[in-house]
Amino acid sequence: MNTDLSWVLNDVLEVRGARHAVLVSGDGLLLQRSDDISRDDAETNAAAMSSMQSLSRAVSGFVGSGNGVWKQTLMEYDGGWIFLSAAGQGAYLAVSAAPDVDMEAVSFRMQKTVVALSKAMSVAPRSATGGGS
Repeated sequence: MNTDLSWVLNDVLEVRGARHAVLVSGDGLLLQRSDDISRDDAETNAAAMSSMQSLSRAVSGFVGSGNGVWKQTLMEYDGGWIFLSAAGQGAYLAVSAAPDVDMEAVSFRMQKTVVALSKAMSVAPRSATGGGS
C-alpha cells in the first residue's frame, strides 16, 4: 500500500504552534510525513522516534504498576516539544511543536489523527462470493 496520507498528518498541524508530523514504523522507517518537513529530515527523525518509543516501552514499569502500557512520550527542549504516541499496530506518530503550543490541543488532535489514520489504512475484508478458491 503506497497511499499518500500526508493530508491526515497535516491536520494535526492545524494547532497553532505545531510544526511537523511524521508517521514511523516500529523499525524506524518513515511511513509518512507532513508537507512541511523534508524527506531527509523526516527519515532521520523517524529513526530517532523509533528508538524513543522503544526506550519509553522499556521503562514502562517505572510508573509503578507491573504492566504499565506505554501510550505517549513528551519531550521538552529549549526550542519546543516533541509528542510521540502509538498509532496502531507497529506505527507511531510524532509531532514537533513550539514552546508555547497548547499541549492539550496537540494531544487531542493527535488522538483524532490516529483514528483517521487507522480508518485510512484499513482495508475492508473480502467477501467470498461465487465458487470457491
